Amino acid sequence: MSDAPAPVVLAPGLTVGSGHPLAFIAGPCVIESPEHLLRMAFLLKEIAVELEVPMVFKASFDKANRSSLASYRGPGLADGLEALAAVKRSTGLPVLADVHEPAQAAEAAAIVDVLQVPAFLCRQTDLLLACGLTGKPVNVKKGQFMAPSDMGNVAEKVRSTGNRAVTLTERGSTFGYNNLVVDLRSLAIMRRFAPVVFDVTHSLQLPGGLGHATGGAREFALHLARGAVAAGVDAIFVEVHDDPSNALSDAPTQLSPHEFRILVKQVLAVRRACDSVGA
Repeated sequence: MSDAPAPVVLAPGLTVGSGHPLAFIAGPCVIESPEHLLRMAFLLKEIAVELEVPMVFKASFDKANRSSLASYRGPGLADGLEALAAVKRSTGLPVLADVHEPAQAAEAAAIVDVLQVPAFLCRQTDLLLACGLTGKPVNVKKGQFMAPSDMGNVAEKVRSTGNRAVTLTERGSTFGYNNLVVDLRSLAIMRRFAPVVFDVTHSLQLPGGLGHATGGAREFALHLARGAVAAGVDAIFVEVHDDPSNALSDAPTQLSPHEFRILVKQVLAVRRACDSVGA
């Protein structure tokens, strides 16, 4: 990708962007319990150390856009932040969590290293401004309904607060009913505005495809991840669970730690191959 944007510091010693290593944002979809969260954090730290990759641990304290009212949403803001703080203390990993309302931004920013704006909320000006005003890095997911070129306006909303630490994430575009597709051109287009993250697992979703819940096609994870890294993204976002089939959220798309380790090895090989020929 040409015309690379300025790199962004996500946490001390962890910078994403041109000239920096491919980074990984990984963790379970939602906080299921403090014990499970900590177990997953240690598993992912082990992989990060083994493969020598920069990693941000992620988990949601509230999944406010579940398909069904009966679906598990998470422990909520207070308990969720307490669990994420324990992860930071115990593992030393930086953490990321999404916020859904402007009032959540400052409280979350007191704990997490990176604030994330969910795809469905990426145009919500008050939320973007509240996140920007915290001074923390802000990762904004492109809405499934958004053209990649429109994300320039989204990034500028955050930067209007004086906060330049913005990254943009691709997570697929709506394609008919209950389906998403990834247009690799969107990665290059959004990278005109900010460093770009590719969300592997959410791009595999079939929204509402199970009627009461979102379906998915995790068998295509490696295909999409390899393609995105070849296209020049700065970071990879993957949801990882030690028992994906029984995960309380996004069970059809989360990867096991073993699958995630394979993915990391493969995309690092793609990155090295591209770097070797000046891509």
